[in-house]
Amino acid sequence: MEAARSSAHAVAAREEKRRAAEAMGIDEAFVSDLVDRFYARIREDGLLGPIFAARIEDWAPHLDQMKRFWRSVLFSSGEFLGNPMARHLAIPELDRALFERWLKLFDATLAELGGEAARAHVLERARLIANSLLNGIAIHHHGRIGLTAGEAL
Repeated sequence: MEAARSSAHAVAAREEKRRAAEAMGIDEAFVSDLVDRFYARIREDGLLGPIFAARIEDWAPHLDQMKRFWRSVLFSSGEFLGNPMARHLAIPELDRALFERWLKLFDATLAELGGEAARAHVLERARLIANSLLNGIAIHHHGRIGLTAGEAL
């Protein structure tokens, strides 16, 4: 009985998160457009483009994976299976400047899509993810966090 109640609560929470996102204009089409536009921008970027080009030959599966990732983040869809930290740890040149560039391009893409509430909501999620990855990489490589208390990208 407790498991069923817990499962029902999780489903309700997931649906509420989706409804809240949709109220801001964030739906599956938004996520798809965001990912497609953002990675088109990444591929053209002189700083980040070469890092991605060295690791991604077939963009279609990567874009599909990133769409699953962002739907999981924004809707709690649970459809993403992957280990972002391991993927990012395998890129030795990742540093604060590259994460800041990533966020700048991400924000520019969000601005292009329109909707201030959606932009703020998604950018905050992206910033939390970037902070987490940057700190995880720093701890793994240097034994200390990459950001000081109260500091964020």
